[in-house]
Amino acid sequence: MALAHAIPKVHLHCHLEGSLRGATFVELADKHGVSLRYHPGREPGTFADEPSEPADRADPYRFRDFQEFLLAFAAASRALAEPDDYARLAREFVEDALAQNVIYGELFVSPSVWTFFNGSLDVRAAFAAIVAELRAVRPRAEFKLIVDLTRNFGDVGAMRTAKLAATLTDLDVIGIGLGGDEVRFPPRSFAQAFAYARAAGLHTVAHAGEAAGPESVRDAVEHLGAERIGHGIAALRDPSVVELLAGNRIPLEICPTSNEITGIAAPNGHAFAEFDRAGCIVTIDADDPAMFRTSIEAEYAIVERVAGADTLVRFVRNAIDASFAEPQHKQAMQAHLATELDAVRRSETHHVGP
Repeated sequence: MALAHAIPKVHLHCHLEGSLRGATFVELADKHGVSLRYHPGREPGTFADEPSEPADRADPYRFRDFQEFLLAFAAASRALAEPDDYARLAREFVEDALAQNVIYGELFVSPSVWTFFNGSLDVRAAFAAIVAELRAVRPRAEFKLIVDLTRNFGDVGAMRTAKLAATLTDLDVIGIGLGGDEVRFPPRSFAQAFAYARAAGLHTVAHAGEAAGPESVRDAVEHLGAERIGHGIAALRDPSVVELLAGNRIPLEICPTSNEITGIAAPNGHAFAEFDRAGCIVTIDADDPAMFRTSIEAEYAIVERVAGADTLVRFVRNAIDASFAEPQHKQAMQAHLATELDAVRRSETHHVGP
C-alpha cells in the first residue's frame, strides 16, 4: 500500500467551494435555476449574469486558463444560495476528507463571492451550517476556516470582509487569506485590511506568485505580513525571493496538479522539489480538488513518486508545524503521525520516514 494512501493528511490550502462535487454543483444549479457558466462583466472585478457556451453537465468544471478557472469558481459559488447548500457542501467535503485520512484542515471560504451572487444570503447562518458539519467529525478530524478577502472586490471590499471575519471567530474563523485575480489586484492594495485583521487577532495568509511574478510574493511577505504563501511558484524566478522565504521560514502551500493545469508549474521539474532544495518549508495540498479533478491523496502520491516517502513524511510534518493549531494540538498530531507511520512500517517492507 502506498504511503500517500495511509499517511494522515493536513489541508492548509483547500478552498471549500472548490471541493463541491461536480454532480452536486449541477444539482444545486438546477435547484436554484442558475447557469453553470459565466462571462466576465464589463467592469473590472465584476461578473455578468450571462451564460457562455453550454457546459457539459457530466463535467461541469472545464476551463482553459486561470481566468476561466476564476469564472468556474464563481459559477459554483452562485449555485450555493442558502445555508442548507453550505451544509451539504461541508458534509460532502468531510466525507471525502475522512476517506483520505485527513486529520486537520484550515479551509478557505469566500463570503464576498457568496453575497455577490446571493445578496440575501444570511452569511452567519451559512457559516454556522458549515461549522456544524465540520465540528460533527471531532475528534477524528478538526477543521478551521480562513476567510478569503477576494482581490476582485478591491481594497474597500477587502476591508469589509476582514471586519466580517473578525466577527466570526466563534464559528472557527482563525484567519484571512487573499485570493482572486492576482495580476489586476496586487498585494500592496490590501495592506490596510491585513493590518486590521492582524490587530483583531486573526492569522494572515496570501495567494502570491500564482498568476503574477516574484515581486507579488515579496510584497505579500513585506507589505501584508503573510504568515504563509499560497503557491509562490513565481518566486523561483528570483533567487532573492526564495532566500526571503527560506530565511524568514515562511511556509509555502504547493498544489502540484493545480499549478500544472493553470500553467504556472515550474518548467524544469517540480516546484516543491526546487523549494525544498533551497531550504524552504514546503507543504502540499489540492487547492480546489473537485475543479482540478484531484485530491489531497493524489497530490501526496505525486510527492511520493517524485521525491520519495521520506520527503512526503517531512512535508506532512511541515504542514502540522505550519498550521495555526494550538501547540498542544500540533504535538498531538505529530504523535498521531508517528504512531501511524509505525503501523505502516510494521505492515510494509519498505522504510518510511525518520
